[in-house]
Amino acid sequence: MLDLLFDGEILGIITLTLRMTLLSTFVASVIGIPAGLLLERANFVGKGLVVAVNRTLMASPPVVIGLVVYLILMRRGPLGFMGLLFTFEAMVIAQVLLLTPIICGMVYTAAGRNAGRIRAFAVTMGATRRQSQLLIVRELSNEIYFAVITGFGRAMSEVGAIMIVGGNIRFHTRTMTTTISLLRNQGEIERAVFLGITLMLIAFSVQMLTDFIRRKEQRTDENF
Repeated sequence: MLDLLFDGEILGIITLTLRMTLLSTFVASVIGIPAGLLLERANFVGKGLVVAVNRTLMASPPVVIGLVVYLILMRRGPLGFMGLLFTFEAMVIAQVLLLTPIICGMVYTAAGRNAGRIRAFAVTMGATRRQSQLLIVRELSNEIYFAVITGFGRAMSEVGAIMIVGGNIRFHTRTMTTTISLLRNQGEIERAVFLGITLMLIAFSVQMLTDFIRRKEQRTDENF
């Protein structure tokens, strides 16, 4: 099994999976975290409906999201002229649509529980609105961290959506999860198990790295 570590195709699949997962998680976080904080802060007619829609999207079946992206990117679709279907970019788009509601919803829930108290404390200390918002982000850093990690885990394990929009094309859009599914169907259990173990090790390593960075930042803040 160790010889698979030097298999060019396997290494390409692992690299592609990491690129797709990290990029989609980053983009979804950039959109989802501010959206969750803004949704908690804002008061408008129909807010309850927006929250309900977001929660529905959090539980959306990946194949449905994949189908929606497919219909948009297909040749006769609204964005068909861009030629993105069955590409790396199409898989990232599908992943972002999957992850953003999850991250947004988790941040919104955490902010809904704690932001009011934090905001009230900031006001009593004479903080400006901007300072209050920064304090909320800092105090909710653990919850935001877990939201991002949850999104990363979902991206790493996704199969349905990226299979639909990526096509599982060898050397182009084949990821670790789609390859595991393919190898199982072909009876190549050893290669499938190897990729499964590698997938878990990568997820564990990324989580431990981000946790180390977060703890280091917290210690630095405490020293100041």
